Amino acid sequence: MARVVTGRRFGAFRALWRAVRRGRRPGSPALRERAAALPRLVRRAVRGRYPGLGGGRLALFALGLVYLVSPVDVVPEIALTLLGLGDDAVVALWLAGSFLDETDRYLQWEHTGGDSRLEEP
Repeated sequence: MARVVTGRRFGAFRALWRAVRRGRRPGSPALRERAAALPRLVRRAVRGRYPGLGGGRLALFALGLVYLVSPVDVVPEIALTLLGLGDDAVVALWLAGSFLDETDRYLQWEHTGGDSRLEEP
């Protein structure tokens, strides 16, 4: 079991590292541009106007955020200290990597005119 958890942690870290490396390429969007695009991405995904992000994946992101800020998660952190913080780190790494990947795809879609094909009310 410990091997599986360790593998997931390293997998989350590798995914984040790949996303950070891609994000540092010349011409890739800055963090400010990505953060500004996030509300548009979520709004269009919820309304079904952005085909790149389905409702299931959006729900996973929401669950990840709820998990990180949930007061229920404090109990394992108090009792298990490092192990309790480790699961939070895995979720945070996954969310960060997913944020970079999703905003990269969304901004690419937006810059290629994807949003002009679907008018918002």
